[in-house]
Order: sequence, then structure tokens, then C-alpha cells
Amino acid sequence: MITRLQLLRNIGQFDSVNSAANIPLARLTVVYSENGRGKTTLAAVLRSLATGDPIPIAERKRLAAQHPPHVVLECSGGPPPAVFQNNAWNRTLPDVVVFDDVFVDQNVHSGLAVQAHHRQNLHEWILGAQAVTLSKQIDELVAKIETHNAALRAKASAIPVADRGPFSVDDFCALPARDDIDVAIQEAERNLAAAREQDAIRTTPSFELFNLPAFDLATIEPILQQDLPTLDAATLARVQTHVGGLGQGGEPWVADGMRRIPQGVGSAATGTCPFCGQDLQGSPVIQHYRAYFSDAYAALKRTGADALGAVNRAHAGDVSAGFERAVRVAVERRQFWSRFCEVAEVTIDTAAIVRDWRSAREAVIAQLTAKQAAPLERIKLSDETRARVATFEGHRGMIATLNQRVREANQAVDVAKERAATANSTVLAADLARLKAVKARHASANAALCDEYLRERAAKEATEQERDQARAALEQHRATVFPGYQTAINIYLSRFNAGFRLDSVTYANTRGGPTCTYNVVINNTPVPVGGAEPAPGTPSFRNTLSGGDRNTLALAFFFGSLDQGPTLANKIVAIDDPISSLDEHRSFTTVQEIRRLRERAAQVIVLSHDKLFLSRLWEGADSTVRAALEVVRDGVGSTLRAWDVAQDSITEHDRRHRRLHDYLTSGAVDMREVARSIRPHLEAFLRVACPEDFTPGCMLGPFIELCERRVGTAQDILDAQSIQELRDLNEYARRYHHQGWETEPINDGELRGFVERALRFARR
Repeated sequence: MITRLQLLRNIGQFDSVNSAANIPLARLTVVYSENGRGKTTLAAVLRSLATGDPIPIAERKRLAAQHPPHVVLECSGGPPPAVFQNNAWNRTLPDVVVFDDVFVDQNVHSGLAVQAHHRQNLHEWILGAQAVTLSKQIDELVAKIETHNAALRAKASAIPVADRGPFSVDDFCALPARDDIDVAIQEAERNLAAAREQDAIRTTPSFELFNLPAFDLATIEPILQQDLPTLDAATLARVQTHVGGLGQGGEPWVADGMRRIPQGVGSAATGTCPFCGQDLQGSPVIQHYRAYFSDAYAALKRTGADALGAVNRAHAGDVSAGFERAVRVAVERRQFWSRFCEVAEVTIDTAAIVRDWRSAREAVIAQLTAKQAAPLERIKLSDETRARVATFEGHRGMIATLNQRVREANQAVDVAKERAATANSTVLAADLARLKAVKARHASANAALCDEYLRERAAKEATEQERDQARAALEQHRATVFPGYQTAINIYLSRFNAGFRLDSVTYANTRGGPTCTYNVVINNTPVPVGGAEPAPGTPSFRNTLSGGDRNTLALAFFFGSLDQGPTLANKIVAIDDPISSLDEHRSFTTVQEIRRLRERAAQVIVLSHDKLFLSRLWEGADSTVRAALEVVRDGVGSTLRAWDVAQDSITEHDRRHRRLHDYLTSGAVDMREVARSIRPHLEAFLRVACPEDFTPGCMLGPFIELCERRVGTAQDILDAQSIQELRDLNEYARRYHHQGWETEPINDGELRGFVERALRFARR
């Protein structure tokens, strides 16, 4: 409760008012004030106290005041009291709710128009504190989501676009890691390259095996060891001695000459020497030559020559050149095929191989040539030759291993050819882009950036979940509250005798926020009050409701929301001029509703310029729970004081009756005023006793004449005796209403008699 208005300083009409500090407020507090004296300012103070918003007070700073507004209210929740100073409250009182022009303007209508903000504010007012809390929570979560979005945009922009490839930031950050990513990228690159060069792949040959011929020492060595075992030692010695004396190449020279000597019968030599022309008959050495250069010798020579020729053919210079050329071709093909499949590196030191190859060949040829020169000489394969051949055989072993890799490479080439034949370059390009993005995603720099982005996104998703839960709770609350609110409003409209009701009170979510729409039903015809502007000339809120109807609707909205709220027993309800623009019958029903509200709320404070309205509220209220104040003029400002409601509730008729009665009992009354009171006292009585005939504005003389005309008829008003009595009283009383009444003689005895007769007549 608000128990005392301790100080109102520099606000509205209140300069520095503490006169109400000793006037305790009660559960029902009525405040009377003429218009313009300060009741609207009091309502603004209470609104500011409820919300903590300083604007309602700050905008009413007293004009020409040197200091800012200062308000001190004693209320629940203290001590200390609630203090407004330096444009802020030290505490608020959220249970205060205020009905005034501001409430109407903010929540219902502004003049003739119901605008979007009216429906939005009404939506919150209908839903009450719980929904306002949910709506505020939703707004805070939406703002938090926007903060998340800004952070996400910043974190997303930090991730290089070039690294993301075709992927969005979310898809990029979601890419899983791969342990074999480098291998996979290489394979994808090859597949894509193959798809883009299908013709080249189809026409490019695979690898050829390298050919590095062997030196067949197992065959060569026996050839070098061959001789003619049937040749006797004397013949052998004689020929070798002779040939040895011929110098280098002597033996082949002699052997060639022997083929030119004709053969005789048996062992006899015939013919002449092909060298000197002498007759060979009887030559002692020719027989040795014939034995030495026999067919066996020729065969031996052929074997050596064949071996030498074979070596020359297998290891000739063009063979090694072909090997070198094959290596160059292989290197070039590897450069091509390595783009499409796994191909071993071709690392062959052809210079070393050819050098060692030539060395081995020369050694072998040298020994075979020596054998040719001395076919019957047993030649041993030298260690040097063996060493040179062994070195060459090492190269051959390496080439054999390389050829195995070549075979494997050819298998990979075959697979690449098959893939290229059916490949889709678009799909392969997408696969490669994904793999490169995976690698970039999990690079150390991007991994940290993506982790930050994902953490922010997870935080946003959690906030969005909270927002959705709050929205679901608000939706459930709205679905429960709105039907009951429509019923409550229509109950109040019925009690206020309104000629309309509401239909389709519902809510909607718009871009501007949640809003309330409804239909005003008049003569069973709905008039929509929604977002669309009504067409000119069509029924609308503007042209179907009078000023009193609009105020009645606002009051019904206010009372309906109080009924729907779960904490009415804790509410402090302030109502400022609720009967403005209301008809008399609505004014009385408003009194009745406020009386009912008084029993259910913690405190009801009613401010009005209508004394009769406040007096009706005052009547019947328990004297222990009611208080009254009035705002009165104080110089050029206003002040507060206690208000005697009972005294201000007395009517002029009551005062005249008291004046007449006091004159009879004590005589201590101005007799001339008593005489002037007789006639209006009788007129007031007749207006109540004969309302159909003594209408407002009717005078006593014409009424008496009307009564005389109707005597004895079915519409008679007074009997003849009463008419005569009323005529006598009027004849006496009118003397004190015509010009010069102030000097008309007056007699106490005479006046007393007519006063008694007037009071007796008014008791009939």
C-alpha cells in the first residue's frame, strides 16, 4: 500500500507540498480535485513509481522551478520510503497499476484511431506480468541472438574464402578430418586430370621394359679354354715357334694361307706355297701346318668367332644407345603418367651403366679376340674381366628390380585408362574441391578459427532453443488468457450498459511484434479493429463508437485485465477520472465496479473532479479502511489537505431543509434566507413527488394551475385541499423572490407558521 504522500516538490502545480504527510491513506482513498489542479500529476507519479521510468515525472517539472522534481512516498517495501530524486527512484513498486488518459492513449486508442502500437500494448496488458516477463525474456534472447549473429559474421569472415572453396562456412567447419588426406588429394587430382585428358591417355602407350643384355661367361669361359687335344706336341711346338716368329696376327695369316694350298692324296703336299711360290712337295713343315690348321682347328676358330660375334651383337654401341633412349622415353612417359596414377621414379644413372657396360664388353671382347688370335691356346678368364662383368651384373640386377616396378606401373596405367574412359570431370572436380577443403579445414590456423565459429554457433543454437521455449510458454499462456479476457470484457460492457460487445479477441505475431485484434459487434454486425486501415465510408472504430463508448471500452479493458491477473490481491489500483465522457447510468455502474474492486485489491486510489461520483464511492465503505484528500489552490499552485466528504455530499435541498428545521428549533437563522428557502424546497419536493408533471424548468405557479385543471379527472395530481395549501404557501414565498425582496417586511411569527406548513406539506 501507499500510506502517505510525504513530499511533492517542483512537479506540476505542486511547489513544495508536505501537507499530506500527516494524512494516512487507506485501502480506499478518494482524491477530489478540480480540473487543472494536479490529479493527473498524482497519477503520473504513481505510474513512474510502478515502472521506475522517470519520464512521467520529469516531463511535469514545475515551470520556472530552480531544482528538479523531488517526491517522497511512504509505501510498502520500506523503510526507507520511495524517493524520486536526481531523476531516479531509489526503489519501485511494481504492483501499482494506473488507469488514466495515458493508459487509454497507450493501450486502447488515441482520439478516434486505434493504431498498431495500441494493439501491441494492449496485447501486453492483456497477458499481464507473466507474459511481459516472457516477452521481455524473448526480446533479450532475440537481442542476444543478434549479438551471436554479429559474432558469427566476424568469425566467418576470418576464415579465408579461398580455403573454403565451394563450401559455406557451416559446411566447411563441419568437414571431418582424414588421416590420408594428402594421398586422397593426390589420387583425386590424378583422376580429374585423367578425366580432362581422355584422348591423350587413350593414345599414350604404357611403359616398356628395359633391356640390359647379360655377358654369358658360362658359355664364353669354356670357349676360351678349348684346344686340339689330338695335336702332338712336336707339331704344336713346331707351328707355334714358326707362327710366333711371324709377329702379331701371324697365326690367322698362316691359317688363311693354308686354305689356299690344294689338298693332295693322303698327307702329301702338292702345289706351290701361296706366300713364296716354292713347290711344297717334300716340305717338312707343311705337314705340321696341315695337322695344326685342320678342320678341328677351323671349328675351334668358328666357335670363338661366333662367341665374339654374339658379344658384339648383344653389346654393340647401338644397343647401349637404344638403352639410353629407352630410359629417356621412360622418364618422359613417367612425367605424363605420374599425373594420373602412382608411377615409380625412373632414376637410372645411364652414364655409369654405359661406362661399366662398355668396360665389361671391352674386357670380354679382348679375351675372345685373343682366343681368336690363338685358337689352340687355352685362355683363362681374367679376374679383371670377371670383376667388370660383375659390376655390370649389378646394374642388371637394379634394372630387373626397376622392370618389376615398371610392370606395376603399367597395371596402374591400365586402371587409369579404364577410369578415364568413364570419368565425369564435374563430379571429380567436386570431389577434389572437397578434399582440398578438408585439408584446409584441419590446418592448424583454420582449425582454431573453425573451433571458435562452432563454439559461437553452438551458443547461438542454445540461445535459440531458450527463445523457442519462451515463445512456446508465451503461446500457451496467450491461448489460455485471451478467451477468458474476451468473456471478462463483455461482462463489464454489459454491466456498463454498453450497446456493443467484443468478438474475436485474439492475438497475432507481426513484423512489428505480437499484437491484439478484435471486433466491435454492434447490432450483430462486427466492426474489425485490426491492422488494415478501413476504407472511407465503411463502419470503423472511428465512426461507430461515441466518446463515451470509447472510454467505456477502455475501462472494460482495464477491469478485465485486473480480473484475469493472478495477483489482484497485491495490486495498488489508481484510477484517474474514470467517468469522463460517461453517461449517468455508466457513472453509477462504474461506482459499483470500483466498490467490488475495493474488496479484492490491496488498495484502490480514485481521483476525480466529480464530487458526487466520489461521494457515492465513499458511501457504504467501512470507515476504518477509507480516506479522502482534496487538491486545492494554494496561491499560484496547489496543495493537499484532508477532505470532508460528508460535508461536500450535502445537496442544496439538504441545506435548505436543515435551514428550515433549524429555524423552527432554535430561531438562530437569517429569517430572510429562511423565507427564500420555502419556495425552492417545495419545488424540489414536487419534482421528486410528481416527476412526470413537475419537470425540470417548471415553476410553482404554472404547476398549481395544471393541478386545478385536472381536479376530478383521471389525471388529477393533487386534491383541492392540497392545491389550496400549495397556493397559500406560494403566495407567501414568492414575496421573497421578486424584485425588492431584500426590503420586503418579514415577521417571525408569520414566517414560523408558513415554515411549519411547508415542512408538513413536504412530508406528505
